[in-house]
Amino acid sequence: MLLIARIVRLVGGIVVGLIVIGIVLVVLGANESNQIVSWFHDTASWLAQPFKNVFHLKNAKANTGVNWGLAAVVYAAITALIVRLLVSAAAGAAARRPAFRRRVGDY
Repeated sequence: MLLIARIVRLVGGIVVGLIVIGIVLVVLGANESNQIVSWFHDTASWLAQPFKNVFHLKNAKANTGVNWGLAAVVYAAITALIVRLLVSAAAGAAARRPAFRRRVGDY
């Protein structure tokens, strides 16, 4: 269970990191014709798609920053919740496991 929790934490961190990089590139006005910038922007846009236009701000950069930032916060919170559940399930399983008992003649 702890290995699964680590994998979930890693994947969640990567997702949040990609969204944050996308926000930074949009806010700083990076050249979207660049292949690397375009890949980060498209990936962050795809990950933040469920949160598109939750808030409507007049400034396009601020609109993107707030909506994608909300997506990053929600993904981080969901990741933390899943990791916490997995870790507590692992701790509960370890507590239920019988302890090793020595017999009288064993040293």
